[in-house]
Amino acid sequence: MSNQDWRPLFEEWKKEGIVKHVTEEVKKEYEISTLMMDLEKEHKYPIMIFDNVEGNEIPVVTNVLGTRERFAKAMGVEGKNVAEEYAKRIKNRIDTQKVIENPPFMANSMVDDEVDLYKLPIITHFPIDAGPYLTSGLVIAKDPESGSETLGFHRMQLKGKDKLGISLHSRQRLWEYFRRSEEKGENLEAAIVIGVHPNISLGSQALVPYHKGKYGAIAGLFGEELEVADCSTVDIQVPAYAEFVIEGEILANVREKEGPFAEFTNYACHRSTENLFKVKAIHYREKPLFHDLTPGFSSEHITVVAIQREGDVLNALRQTLPNVKAVSCPVSSCGIFHCYISMKKIAEGQAMQAVFAAFAVDHHIKLAIVVDEDVDVFNEQEVLWAMATRLQADKDVIIIPQHMGMGETLDPSTDELSRTSKMGVDATKPLEGFSPKIELNPDVQEAVKRLHKYAL
Repeated sequence: MSNQDWRPLFEEWKKEGIVKHVTEEVKKEYEISTLMMDLEKEHKYPIMIFDNVEGNEIPVVTNVLGTRERFAKAMGVEGKNVAEEYAKRIKNRIDTQKVIENPPFMANSMVDDEVDLYKLPIITHFPIDAGPYLTSGLVIAKDPESGSETLGFHRMQLKGKDKLGISLHSRQRLWEYFRRSEEKGENLEAAIVIGVHPNISLGSQALVPYHKGKYGAIAGLFGEELEVADCSTVDIQVPAYAEFVIEGEILANVREKEGPFAEFTNYACHRSTENLFKVKAIHYREKPLFHDLTPGFSSEHITVVAIQREGDVLNALRQTLPNVKAVSCPVSSCGIFHCYISMKKIAEGQAMQAVFAAFAVDHHIKLAIVVDEDVDVFNEQEVLWAMATRLQADKDVIIIPQHMGMGETLDPSTDELSRTSKMGVDATKPLEGFSPKIELNPDVQEAVKRLHKYAL
């Protein structure tokens, strides 16, 4: 079986005991997302498979992307090293693809008049949502000018048996490709893949120049050519081992109300580009698993974004600051607004250099905190301790006003023009004359490991 298929990962996760089955019937409206949010409040992050979803024969799986460890397993590294590994691999593009004939997703098909999205377990997540939403779909399309492909997560509202409302949010690659297509009076061919390897989900977030495709970056995460297959009704190639493939077009000069929808910042987003995706075909594997990604302020919604941000900030910082140790974009900041950086400072002023380099990577970052290498940036308690004991606000904090922000619907703190302020914090200690931190004896730490069992 291919290394690019997520099914072998499920077998490993089952052996680890993190895959749980719900055998009793669950409602399509609210129950799945409510359960997952409740479990998260208890700091529990199982992969849940719902075998009996109301009115549907296809099981739903959720929380596949809910922890760093899941992405780490996909890349064969430890959880704490996943962003570091991403930062290394994402630079190693492989720009050729391996085409797979007779891909598994062609086992079952609905084409033209047979298309019926209601046969898929597309669920309603929160009372604020406008209706059922497809949340895990990666939308794939090609630039009408260069032919470069893109793929990314976009929310899609179930509108009918063969149509989905789609918001081309953030005005980035897919929005631009559609704009170019619509300018010619043409629909934009596209495909939606559901149920893919975590490397594909993570690689979809990569910052890639518009003239280059994202498949080359994703292949770098695998360390081999990306395995793709042809669609049947559109000129698109998709990851060959997707559980579901939905083919169709984003219609030119057609708009239809879409939203609101519960977004990752824990607020409902009422704004939308109001585009419409017309479905031509649906394909799916034998005994498929339908991936539903819990929206709202959930770890599965945020972790994939956080790891990508960390990796890209790491790469940017290390171009000019070789002693950067780690970067964290915590779930508490929606994985996008705050950035914690640890480094070995060798000259005063380097911390603020790191702050400005981080701000340059992504305009969404509102707060960058730099700490010394002895602080674990993945432990917010340690970051706050460094701020409490190594920071004087009058000289170690800089505020930059009126910078481009995310927008008031996702970040209500921005102004009417979606502007935000940014804050940089130097929470590093001076190079000389600072009190030493209390340290434990490493030999004794190793020796007392034998005693830990008494505390269990």
